[in-house]
Amino acid sequence: MAEDEPSYIDYDTFLAPDFDAASFANTLVTSTNNINDTQLDLSTPLSRVLFDLQEIDTHIHNLTTKSALPLLAYTQDQTQASQRILTEVEDQVSSLTDGYARLEKEVGQKWANAEEARIASENSWATLRLARAVGRCITLGRQLEGQIAEVTGRGSGKDDHRAMVRAANTIVMLRQMFAATGEGEEAQGLDRVKVIRTLRSDLIIPSETTTKARAQQVVNRFSMSSLLSASSRTNGAQSPPPAASTYAQTEETKSRLSSAITTLYLLSPTPKTGTVAVDFEPDLLISTLQGYIHNALTASLSSIVRALSMLPSLDRALLEVSNRCQDLAALETLLASFKRPSHPLLSSSTNRSAKETGDDGDGDDDSKNNLLQPLLHALDTSSLPSYYWRSLASSLPARVQEIVNRGGVSARTLRSNRDRLRTDLRDCVLRGSQLPSNLGKGRAGGAVMRGNWEREAAVMVSSVVNALGR
Repeated sequence: MAEDEPSYIDYDTFLAPDFDAASFANTLVTSTNNINDTQLDLSTPLSRVLFDLQEIDTHIHNLTTKSALPLLAYTQDQTQASQRILTEVEDQVSSLTDGYARLEKEVGQKWANAEEARIASENSWATLRLARAVGRCITLGRQLEGQIAEVTGRGSGKDDHRAMVRAANTIVMLRQMFAATGEGEEAQGLDRVKVIRTLRSDLIIPSETTTKARAQQVVNRFSMSSLLSASSRTNGAQSPPPAASTYAQTEETKSRLSSAITTLYLLSPTPKTGTVAVDFEPDLLISTLQGYIHNALTASLSSIVRALSMLPSLDRALLEVSNRCQDLAALETLLASFKRPSHPLLSSSTNRSAKETGDDGDGDDDSKNNLLQPLLHALDTSSLPSYYWRSLASSLPARVQEIVNRGGVSARTLRSNRDRLRTDLRDCVLRGSQLPSNLGKGRAGGAVMRGNWEREAAVMVSSVVNALGR
């Protein structure tokens, strides 16, 4: 620019990247004034700046005038090029719009039809799935109705205890169906079907109540001890029944108890989350067995207290107490032999047990897998006979003390027969702690004594004798 048209303006200074207006103004003022003067003359530097601006303006005007035609030509070329591009873009947009309209007409309509078909198929599948679930529930309901008829003996006149297990399995399968009503599950929407609600209220719930009641009745009536029958045969000089009949009755009692225990195990409430079978606590079964033990304790306590008031009946009362304890010993043995039945709502523990116990854990796994351990854990004891005697002994001192405090013939008779009480109570404990003769046979065919029960005998003796005082 300086070569084409000479100028006194130093354009390099103004165009420098590090140009500073304040520094330039300061330099201009100091170059036109004496720094020692007290007054500054700003008119000279201001005039110079104005001259510079006028020079630059003149230079710009000259350049614009000289280059006007090329600038206009360049602008016109750019405008025409932009117009051509705009025309092409508009053509492409129009073509794209037509293609989209055609695509929407051809594909969009088909997609809408396909979406309707998809919704219809989903609804049809949901209807089919619900119909299958309803049909399965009705089939299970009919099956349950027939099984309940077998349990109650309606029609045949004889009840079938094995039908309780079949009915319990059917009820568990129905529970499984009713539990799978979540989103996407097998029985989704089943609870909204009226016939299912009717089936549940009129058949399933009453059938479950009946099955529970029958199973609990079998448990509450369980008895395998033959002490009372042996005593009555001895006193009445009756001949014992044939061995085959006794064996058949014993096996029938075992079978009935097994069916009842399995039924109560299956009908026990299960947690919603997945639970391993070995960790499952069958609350219904445990509460029923606890009720059976509680009834035995209550009856035994009443018998002993009544016999202590009327000492001539003590032998009979202690025989009844021993009889109940033998029933508990038999129950303990049978529960230890009963394995946990397969439960469809519980996950199997086979794999986990194999990993945890290895080759040496078979015995421990078997002990955990029987139905005795949950009961012992609930009672916090290691043996049912021991729990029976210790619970009975803990309740006797207060009742004996009442008899002593009343005084009279009963109290004097008890005090004068201390030695007899010691002997009879000890014999009662040792006799009652044996397995019934029809469950465990010794070498001579008698009852089998398991373990040492001297401590329980001492506890029972002290609970009565110590309460008599001197």
